[in-house]
Amino acid sequence: MANYYPELFTPTYIGKVKIKNKLSMAPMGPVGYADANGALNQRIQDYYVERAKGGIGLIITGICNVDMETEKMAKAGLPSPTQTPLAFIHSAYQMNERIHAYGTKVFIQLTGGLGRSALPGFVSKYIAPSENENRFDPNILHREMTKEEIQTLIQKFVTAAVISKKSGFDGVEIHAVHEGYLLDQFAISFFNKRTDEYGGSLENRLRIATDIVKGIKKACGTDFPVSLRYSLKSCMKGLRQGGLPGEEYEEVGRDIDEGIEAAKILVDAGYDALNVDAGTYDSWYWNHPPMYFEEGTYREFGKILKENVNVPIILAGRMENPEMAVESLNNSCDIIGLGRQLLTDPDYPKKVRAGKLDEIRPCLGCHEGCLGRISNAPVSCAVNPACGREKIYGLTPALNKKHFLIIGGGIAGMEASRVLATRGHKVTLCERTNNLGGNLIPGGVPDFKRYDRALVKWYEKQLELLNITVKMNCHVKLSDIDTYNPDEIIVATGSTPIIPKFDGAKNIVSANDILVGKADAGKEVVIIGGGLVGCETGLWLAGKGSNVTVVEMANDILGGPHGLPHMNHYMLEDLLDYNNVNIQTNTMVVSANNSSVTVKNAEGTHNISADTIISAIGYKENNSLYEELLEKDIPVYNIGDSQKVHNIMYAIWNSYELAKEL
Repeated sequence: MANYYPELFTPTYIGKVKIKNKLSMAPMGPVGYADANGALNQRIQDYYVERAKGGIGLIITGICNVDMETEKMAKAGLPSPTQTPLAFIHSAYQMNERIHAYGTKVFIQLTGGLGRSALPGFVSKYIAPSENENRFDPNILHREMTKEEIQTLIQKFVTAAVISKKSGFDGVEIHAVHEGYLLDQFAISFFNKRTDEYGGSLENRLRIATDIVKGIKKACGTDFPVSLRYSLKSCMKGLRQGGLPGEEYEEVGRDIDEGIEAAKILVDAGYDALNVDAGTYDSWYWNHPPMYFEEGTYREFGKILKENVNVPIILAGRMENPEMAVESLNNSCDIIGLGRQLLTDPDYPKKVRAGKLDEIRPCLGCHEGCLGRISNAPVSCAVNPACGREKIYGLTPALNKKHFLIIGGGIAGMEASRVLATRGHKVTLCERTNNLGGNLIPGGVPDFKRYDRALVKWYEKQLELLNITVKMNCHVKLSDIDTYNPDEIIVATGSTPIIPKFDGAKNIVSANDILVGKADAGKEVVIIGGGLVGCETGLWLAGKGSNVTVVEMANDILGGPHGLPHMNHYMLEDLLDYNNVNIQTNTMVVSANNSSVTVKNAEGTHNISADTIISAIGYKENNSLYEELLEKDIPVYNIGDSQKVHNIMYAIWNSYELAKEL
């Protein structure tokens, strides 16, 4: 078998545990994947085994709670080794047997809880190192933990590690000085105001983390490796305020100098590896980088730690480009961590080793499937609907092979084509224009939407590999249907931007036309609509030198706090502010002409200069062909934006659901 990137596929070690390559699955929380006993349910077992099958060298599970009583977390929330130890051992041992069959090692990540970072309602016992406001709701106060509670928590970590070793795990990772979770709050003086042995000096603030590793080594043996999830820098300007990459600000959390000192203390205490990132819940986009980050987010932090400690450094931060990964192994880390990329494509390691980079399904950085729905459903992936339900939601061959006519080559049409062809159906895909991708073509124009462009390229490659008949510049009308002789028809004709009309204004264009270059934006730009399209278009134009004002009728942009996953929402808001995009909420456009827009809000009516007025108020379904096709005696389905205007995730998920059952 070819090995295109041998540096990534040579063995390495954590402690005395040999790992077959230098690729690791980064820990991602298995919320909703526990059974009533706190054991790993079958879905999460299959999920991890699928990644082992794909060739990853080391799996680090998402957080498993060492004590469900610490914060009174819902029993079905996270797996917990200590809740019902025998049940946990039975589930984990059989999972680890399967993982080991592929030569993959597996560490369990153990967490002590959320502290002030708990989503309201996720816990019923609000605790913290000192009294602190809740990250999301300042009306919720977290009380200071007692010393007895702290001692119990430390012992629970040790007990959980012992149970994990019996369960066949090759090591444990402590979810401690990381992301502003409970134990990181102890480590950061901004949150820890205690005056006892768990507060004050850096050594005291790290005491829980150092006592945990010492206790585990004593109970499990010095050869049982213990990794530490570690954020070198907090990237905080203040409470609920993150600092953007490249922005100058005063760090109020853990700065790099203290981060280096803390790392030395933690390694001296016995940690065998550091799994490195940056950020806290107050700067959440650092821990979960949206598409607005550049690749290799944490490389500077890994390099700093490699120069200061002598244990392996595991580093994630969007290094799925194998050339960047190889370069990073030389100076920033010892093991490459892969998170969301393994959700989108479990076979990433195999494909990299074989040089099939154009067959790797890309992560969009959207967080919609993995974290955006975490309060309502377990972790999955926007572009891979089978993620987290591999055995129960995978594709099966069609028993009755048919010919499907797919009308529309956007994301929904391409996904339906891919799934149907994978199952053995014959597919003809007709696209009206000379490009596949639909609204992802304009949406993918800004540099920060490069992953959207990569997704279109991936679909094009899949259609080629599956030998799907693709007809471009093909405008299908009702009278044309019989010439294709289809057994069934799927309409995926997308949507069209809505453009308001104002007397005297001829300079109103859609965001789509601006993005694809059909219209030029002037110096003074007013965007009507503060949703994702309007805000991203505004950010892009501001970067190109325009003075941009976004006008939004609602009291918040981006659909409010729950309109987007939090990390994407926070970062886009901060980027708009940093790039001087003027946001006017609770504001209505009442009239416009070729040089200005008149708006009305609580302060009255005023004019805004506008060389160009851009409409980003939404899209309208193109469903007329579907309505016409209902008259024919052929089964017809409507998917994607032509059924209901939605986001990329639901275009893919709904198409997958339909096509896997036909």
